[in-house]
Amino acid sequence: MTEPIATKTIATPDGRVLAYVEVGVPAGPLVIHNHGGPSSRLEALLFADAAANHGLRFVGVDRPGMGQSSPQTARSYEGWADDMTRLADALGYDEFGVTGWSEGGPWALAAAAYIDPKRLIHVTSIAGGSYGAFGDNWAAQYLSKADALGGFLALHFKPGFRLMYEAIGLTAAHFRKSFYRELQKAVNDYDRQVLLHSGFEEAFCASCAECFAQGSEGLVRDSELLYRRWAFDVATIERPVHMWQGLGDTLVPAPINREIADKMPGAIWHAVEKAGHFVAVGAVDQVLGIVAKDLGASKLVVRRH
Repeated sequence: MTEPIATKTIATPDGRVLAYVEVGVPAGPLVIHNHGGPSSRLEALLFADAAANHGLRFVGVDRPGMGQSSPQTARSYEGWADDMTRLADALGYDEFGVTGWSEGGPWALAAAAYIDPKRLIHVTSIAGGSYGAFGDNWAAQYLSKADALGGFLALHFKPGFRLMYEAIGLTAAHFRKSFYRELQKAVNDYDRQVLLHSGFEEAFCASCAECFAQGSEGLVRDSELLYRRWAFDVATIERPVHMWQGLGDTLVPAPINREIADKMPGAIWHAVEKAGHFVAVGAVDQVLGIVAKDLGASKLVVRRH
């Protein structure tokens, strides 16, 4: 899980670089993973064993301004959907799947909204930070006071929002033990057991620290889009979208994504009793098992010519 892994890049038509890592089976069906926040492409390492077991080529990619991906002045959900499609093109795939965890969940939903379903065969959102799905800071009523304040700052006082993330970045990069202890305090018993998995602390903290390799601005821009009213309507997404949620999640409480699922025609709701925010890792075999089935991991991979 924590062994060094090569970072690769592709260039976009506007001159940016997208940085990614891949785990699993190189010849398998492609899954593009959207990391949480703060996190990075290195989050893919947490899924490495399960991806290999299910025959998937699992690719974690840094969003603009985070990790090693170039900043992007004008961020949008549609623009990121285009970037994911370009990554699939560069890797040689006509068909692929998309997953997203935590603050990566809304970007997976954006893929479902904007990418041709003939190409995008599977979508999974896990405990998605769906804070602006139905309006600015819509989910504040369900969030902790600190997270709801973060949403307020993102929309009304960006300097304060930026300062908040700079403090998190400093702790994640230079005071990892403290960062991890605070995380353990914030989650439930299910999650604390996941956090005790061998190698997990090192891999998770490395992924979080890497998010701030270029400073906090990339995460600030990313998170601001999550809290602001989304540019797409989940109620129009009719294609199947798997939504996983721990019912004991203290970071992204279940009612947030339950309402998304209730209003999204294509939603397939997977509630996990007692699980918390780290259901992505605790239930990884079930999650990627469905991904592999939809993508036909045992079948011939469909590639671009």
